[in-house]
Amino acid sequence: MRVPGPKPTVSLRSIPSLPKHIRLQFDPVRQAVAVLAPEQVLWPNEAGLDILRRCDGRFTVDHIIADLVTEYDAEQEEVAADVIAFLQDWSDKLLVKL
Repeated sequence: MRVPGPKPTVSLRSIPSLPKHIRLQFDPVRQAVAVLAPEQVLWPNEAGLDILRRCDGRFTVDHIIADLVTEYDAEQEEVAADVIAFLQDWSDKLLVKL
């Protein structure tokens, strides 16, 4: 029996990406973007989608936060807390790679 190692922890230098088994897909019936994963469909809110769309394996969490601060004209600390919490939750569920 394999014992799982420690879960990855989100840092400002993490470079998140979506695993190969996860994809974003627009649903024309609901007029919303779904996250398709094996045996589940998730419907994140717009803020969650804005984070996920930036998880392409090219940008650090710090860069994603800075981009969202500019886009939303929001406070750095608030955006950072939300982005890190979101990515940590999705990473723990194996829906985002760090």
